[in-house]
Amino acid sequence: MTVHLDIQRFNPETDRESHVKRYTLDVEPTDRVLDALTTINRNIDGTLTFRRSCAHGVCGSDAMIINGKEALACKTLIQDVAESDGATIRIEPARHMEVQRDLMVKQDTFFGNYRAVKPYFIPDETKPAPEKEYVQSIDERSVFDDPTKCILCGACYSACPVIDRNPNFIGPAAIVQAARFVFDSREKGLEARLDILDRPDGVWACENHFECTRVCPRDIKVTKMINFTKREIKKLREARGEQTNDGGAAT
Repeated sequence: MTVHLDIQRFNPETDRESHVKRYTLDVEPTDRVLDALTTINRNIDGTLTFRRSCAHGVCGSDAMIINGKEALACKTLIQDVAESDGATIRIEPARHMEVQRDLMVKQDTFFGNYRAVKPYFIPDETKPAPEKEYVQSIDERSVFDDPTKCILCGACYSACPVIDRNPNFIGPAAIVQAARFVFDSREKGLEARLDILDRPDGVWACENHFECTRVCPRDIKVTKMINFTKREIKKLREARGEQTNDGGAAT
């Protein structure tokens, strides 16, 4: 089948603003959008720039907006976004991040927020250290199993409508990464991350639009994990006789 790819292009060295360039090529319905982009780059226009790595939905590097929705190019089949022969597929870079060139965005703020939540294991020093490994039950593991699937693709960050109005919001991906440790029974958990999560630009900025959950390529219940984290913060603050630092957002 023949498809037209309308791709948003921008080269900071030569362009004052972005523009759309159309490429027409023959593809198989079961080809991936990434295959089409690679064909363009290799055989039609070597200046087309985008990120890719594993090409199997694991690294998360090729998140972009395809027909108005955040998705991984390597997991999106042509037949899923092109209804018939001659269809047009519009491809744009992820939102809320500065465009470096074409479909490649600058991820400094995104990963800065990720690092801020301390996305690593911090042992609970109030508990005796095990002689060998930390033991955890299946039920204890299941509590934070969902957040472990996150590949930091940035799709949820791009789709989040809160960031349109509040660019200082830490973002759904960072909170999901924090939740992976907050709910780990072997870990120091929330205490170690309270300052970054319990603030107006932390978990409380989330307004439950569920866009992050809808676009997650790993089917993580992102909004659910954010709300669970809010609940844990409330419980901890109430146990201490303290108020949450929500700026009036919590109900």
